Amino acid sequence: ILKILKHQSVRGLSVVAFELEVVGYTIALAYCLHKGLPFSAYGELAFLLIQAIILVAIIYYYSQPVGTKTWIRALLYCAVAPTILAGQIDPILFEALYASQHAIFFFARVPQIWANYSNKSTGELSFLTCLMNSAGSMVRVFTSLQEKAPTSVVMGSVLGIVMNGTILSQIIVYQKPHGKKEKKLD
Repeated sequence: ILKILKHQSVRGLSVVAFELEVVGYTIALAYCLHKGLPFSAYGELAFLLIQAIILVAIIYYYSQPVGTKTWIRALLYCAVAPTILAGQIDPILFEALYASQHAIFFFARVPQIWANYSNKSTGELSFLTCLMNSAGSMVRVFTSLQEKAPTSVVMGSVLGIVMNGTILSQIIVYQKPHGKKEKKLD
């Protein structure tokens, strides 16, 4: 968030990736709340959801003009999210939503990974944030195992390690060395 605000740029960031993150965090948080898991097993999801919502808002702000489809997606989320977070949906649908959130997180990361690969740059992605996401996924595996969370919760965290680790690796590989001037070819 701070890097985007400092540079006033969302260069290299995939809007779809961050929108899907918001959806995925909403479903994951709602599921953990609905299952009555201890806060230690899912607490960071609340903060990650808030961060993801702020990031999407900032991306929209710096991606002016925002199209009608974007507004429709945002309004649809605002209409549906409270119902999901309150757990006021059919239990079978809730289980299906939770099962799909792993795919949502996977597909949220793929556009960003592909954009990074295609651009040979990670744009305004923050090394520190990606490092914390990767570490958070690792810690989440441990706490989920300690709290005897369902296997699907643990597997979602393992998927997070793989996807966040890939983006973190790209940040390391594509970063430009500081202090060195690029040579001009004649």
